[in-house]
Amino acid sequence: MLDSLLLFAVSLVANTLSALAGGGAGLLQLPILLFLGLAFPVALATHKLASVALGVGATLKHLRSGTLDLRFSAIILAAGLPGVLLGARLILHIPDQWALLALAILTTGLGIHSLATPQLGLQGIPRNRSGCRLWLGATVLFLIGVLNGSLTSGTGLFVTLWLVYWFGFEYKRAVAYTLVLVGLFWNGTGALALAMQAGIYWPWVPVLLVASALGGYLGAHWALVKGNLLVKRCFEVVTLLTGISLFIKAFW
Repeated sequence: MLDSLLLFAVSLVANTLSALAGGGAGLLQLPILLFLGLAFPVALATHKLASVALGVGATLKHLRSGTLDLRFSAIILAAGLPGVLLGARLILHIPDQWALLALAILTTGLGIHSLATPQLGLQGIPRNRSGCRLWLGATVLFLIGVLNGSLTSGTGLFVTLWLVYWFGFEYKRAVAYTLVLVGLFWNGTGALALAMQAGIYWPWVPVLLVASALGGYLGAHWALVKGNLLVKRCFEVVTLLTGISLFIKAFW
């Protein structure tokens, strides 16, 4: 019971922050699963499954607000899902330390870039949404999908910043796409692929699902109410903390 209460509290905080920042739930949720005794592959698969509920909670809020465009949603899914499946297979062949170090550098760079660009993502300016530039953007989404299927933390943050930087979304709308499409569909696909290889620790799944769904709903609500500046600041804090934690994990 004590383990379940601790897991619920940590997961609720992690997923609320993730729903505000557009990723990063693994910053807290995956380490607590490891701390409570799960082997890394099982903890990763269990975390991925719980992240699906984060997408469900955010979906309920964002669908009611009408923030998602069906055409662009289909592009994100078509580009990313094949990469997720590929990444779930590649994780078995990538040395953990190198993978974590690369992800730490990239994630920290996202936060620094956002901090160094004060106006980035505060207003939406649509761009690169047709022709070869759209295909280039979709190719990068595929590569992020590979990372999502193979690594643990921060790949949702990559999607959020790419939607802001390349496609011209404001942070609030970019986070909505990330939470719904990455949280629900990419992570669901990755959880299924990893579960077939490593298994899932089912006794803790109900606690994680409730905390993730509630955190996703609360974070999405506050993002819609408070606006882009709060979302941008949360994105920067979560990316930097995620990057630091990955550096520590890579050299532990």
